[in-house]
Amino acid sequence: MSVEAAVSLFAAWRARSPALLAFGGDSAIELFSAIVVLWRFRASAAREEVEKRAARIAGALLFTLAAFVAITSVASLLGYSEPKPTLLGIAILVAAAAVMPWLAKEKRRLSGATGSAVLRADAAQSALCAYLSLIALAGLAINAIWRVKWADPIAALAIVRWSFGRVARLYAGRPAAVARFARVHPICHNLPDCCCGS
Repeated sequence: MSVEAAVSLFAAWRARSPALLAFGGDSAIELFSAIVVLWRFRASAAREEVEKRAARIAGALLFTLAAFVAITSVASLLGYSEPKPTLLGIAILVAAAAVMPWLAKEKRRLSGATGSAVLRADAAQSALCAYLSLIALAGLAINAIWRVKWADPIAALAIVRWSFGRVARLYAGRPAAVARFARVHPICHNLPDCCCGS
């Protein structure tokens, strides 16, 4: 996961790609979420307070990333920067689309065994990452094949619109809401059992 985030952000910087920036930033926040899960299991007391605090931090990071990606995308659409085709970015997105459904399934299995709302939400985040990788991949592939420069920032804005608003509600600082999100979020209804099934 740390490799995914680092490579995505590096490729985004080299290619000036808003879509990769959105995906890589989301991956970095997912890495933070995984660290929070580990922290949650190591905390011997006040687990609910740990989950609330972690959820608020993740929510703030998501909003910051969404704003930055939106500004970068609009600047790209206005011609202030031009995203370049990137084979490295395409490769990392293909890998994420292949691995994330399996990772989401394993996290859900562990969340069922431990009863952790944070781990269940982290599983939903991994499932979402599979969708995000496909959206970003579409933008990068269209730009690489047909040289349609606006495809990349449009994909980034789609990621912001479709994912960050929904996931930010997940991290409102209420563990019960986290658990409810992980049970009823459309991601878990639309993905096959390999992603969100128990």
